[in-house]
Amino acid sequence: MFFVDTLETTGLGNRSYLAGGPDTAVAVDPPRDVDRVLAAAHRRGVRIGYVAETHVHNDYVSGALDLARITGARCLVPAGAAVSFPHTPVDDGHTVRVDGNGGEGGVVDGGGDVGGGGGDRGVGLRALATPGHTPHHTSYVLTDGGVAVAAFTGGSLLIGTVGRPDLVEPRLTESLARAQHASVRRLARELDDAVPVLPTHGFGSFCSATRSNGEATTIGAERTANAALTQDVDAFVAGLLPGLDDVPAYYAHMGPVNAAGPAPVDLTPPRPADAEEIAARLAAGEWVVDLRGRGAFAAGHVTGSLNFEGDGMLATYLAWLIPWGRPVTLLAATPRELAAAQRELVRVGIDRPAAGATGGPASWLRAGERPASFPRGTFTDLAAAREERDDVVVLDVRRATERASAHVGGSAHLPLHVLHGRQAEVPAGVVWVHCGSGLRAAVAASVLAAAGRDVVLVDDDFDPETTARAGLPVVDGDGRPHGPA
Repeated sequence: MFFVDTLETTGLGNRSYLAGGPDTAVAVDPPRDVDRVLAAAHRRGVRIGYVAETHVHNDYVSGALDLARITGARCLVPAGAAVSFPHTPVDDGHTVRVDGNGGEGGVVDGGGDVGGGGGDRGVGLRALATPGHTPHHTSYVLTDGGVAVAAFTGGSLLIGTVGRPDLVEPRLTESLARAQHASVRRLARELDDAVPVLPTHGFGSFCSATRSNGEATTIGAERTANAALTQDVDAFVAGLLPGLDDVPAYYAHMGPVNAAGPAPVDLTPPRPADAEEIAARLAAGEWVVDLRGRGAFAAGHVTGSLNFEGDGMLATYLAWLIPWGRPVTLLAATPRELAAAQRELVRVGIDRPAAGATGGPASWLRAGERPASFPRGTFTDLAAAREERDDVVVLDVRRATERASAHVGGSAHLPLHVLHGRQAEVPAGVVWVHCGSGLRAAVAASVLAAAGRDVVLVDDDFDPETTARAGLPVVDGDGRPHGPA
């Protein structure tokens, strides 16, 4: 009898899996904070015998090597991946006996048998080469008694879409997109419609070629809904490539770290910082990041600190914006919130905060200092402000693909991920900054406030129809009024 447990890493939009039988399991694409995987194995009462990587990850630091070190598991890595740590290379068709018949599993060529019996007994894992997301990408089919019961598709076949093919090398993008089409079709050809598809990416991850919806899918469901299975290769590639969005800057660091073999995680609390140290770190040009909600930050914060909400996409956006390697000090309301943020950040290679502090501005400010603040408003408030004064600047910090569908007429545009270092490009005036929901706008408002700008955070959802009803002009990417002709 087999099981599959899902481990969500919601901040990065990824999933990892623990799967196996009564005694032994395999961890697929584990997160860097491997204590979560160990806890899942403990709850199941199983030994982790294998760790399987579908590819060298571009969006997070893998926990595969550390998990293998801790458990003694065999680390399976696609043979084409250029990694420099101890591992077992896996080729197309290789099989593993994960659990069953009391035999010790192993990796063999060509779908052959391992362990204490025939290949159709027990829980096994079969490798399928599925290049596209990377040249070496490999999916794994979980079998029970020789029957496919799940497919771990990594960055190949996702829910309603595929993994993006442009993260390795720009010159390879089109050829990888074509390989992705072929790989998805291979999965559909070799697996029955009822087989669950269990991808690593696609739940908000920027590794997904397009936004994917839904929490679960099967080969059969994808056969009728996924463009890679409903379009020919030329139409698929022509539709895929123009829609590929910006790549987070920190992705450039993830692949090399994962190929070299990441260091073990250290989640011990950072050194406490008092108000004097916080001020000194700001004066030295270091980043001081306030993890509280945007309402609390706007109401009062340390001048020069930046607001990345701890319950937002902290790891993605902080790693995207911060100059790589810059020391960061974390400020949080509670020790639990500080620890949660620290855990999120190690997943993207921000390993040790320079310092940390908990409480609030009263304990983070030196004697005699006053907290900084800025107002919040809605799109209705923005429309009223534009009527009342002529120095209102509307700054849209959404990505270009979002803005192209609809935006406030006359607004300036600087996506959040390019704003730091380009604040001087924002027109003079009182800057009302918005995004799609307020989360990214809060980061942008803190960046601008730290640079001395007069800002108002538009803490509101951007919906073209409701924004227009609020009294603001809404236009499409060509400057035409948004809406039906």
